[in-house]
Amino acid sequence: MLLFLIPALLVVRVFAVLDVTVPEVPVVALFGNDTTLNCSFSTGETFNRSDISVFWQLTDTKRVVHSFYDGRDQLTDQGSNYINRTSLFLKELDSGNASLLLRGVQIADEGSFMCFVRIKEYKNAVLLLQVAASYTKPQVHAEPDSNLKPGDEVVLSCLSYGGYPQATLLWHDNNGRNLTGNATTSQVANKDGLFHVHSVLKVIVEADNSYSCLVKNEVLGEETHSSVTTTAGLNKGFPPVALWVTVGLAVCLFGLLIALAYIGKKKINESCKEGEAGLNAALLEETSEIELVVSALVPEEISLNYKTTTQFVPLQKSLLVEAQK
Repeated sequence: MLLFLIPALLVVRVFAVLDVTVPEVPVVALFGNDTTLNCSFSTGETFNRSDISVFWQLTDTKRVVHSFYDGRDQLTDQGSNYINRTSLFLKELDSGNASLLLRGVQIADEGSFMCFVRIKEYKNAVLLLQVAASYTKPQVHAEPDSNLKPGDEVVLSCLSYGGYPQATLLWHDNNGRNLTGNATTSQVANKDGLFHVHSVLKVIVEADNSYSCLVKNEVLGEETHSSVTTTAGLNKGFPPVALWVTVGLAVCLFGLLIALAYIGKKKINESCKEGEAGLNAALLEETSEIELVVSALVPEEISLNYKTTTQFVPLQKSLLVEAQK
């Protein structure tokens, strides 16, 4: 009979063992958002809430993140960084949920957390929290960006910020060549721990070519990129010297046109005056000849009347006809 009871007691003992489970892969939380650190437990024994103790703490420093025992939260020893930022799912404790809600995730929260559960005995499990933040779309600029010719050196710059962890930044040209090895890249964290990435690449202008800056966040699996094109031989504006030469030529041409117009007008006026003078001379000569003819054909008194009255014109024509006969 005793031989039958011993296996039965062993089975009961096995099923009464407390088991605590957490995710095996890191928990990725977005900076500034809330996240849940999952932790569950199971036991073959029945228990009351007052029998349960749950502790969350940092693995490396042992700092208390959250405590629950004697049926309520016990936060006297809670680390200052976690005040008013943590809570358990109390209504779900009886069903084996010891997960921790962490509000407003910060870069400083990243690290290893330990979940302790006690129901007559202690068991714990460790999980890793990874914080991440997306990078902005890169801003890519070229200096100088105009009046380029083959052989000129151009400095390309790429800026992206607000991301975490440090980014992977890559440069490529439109032929697919990786130029990252020629670039100088720096990553600096701001007061929140988020990174500003700045990269500078010097290139020699060839024919029209485009360069792409790619920023990758390995944790989130995100990629974002921008590109810039360098154009040789096509100026976006006149150089200063060429501009002044063009203006000077335009002024000279305008002045020449005005001079030509003045000279042409003067010549026309002179021609008109010469023509008028010639016409007057011819009329005067013709009038003199007529007066001679009239003097020879008519009495003196008629000749005098002719000189003093305009009504003599019809008579002048008749006398000329008679003279021709």
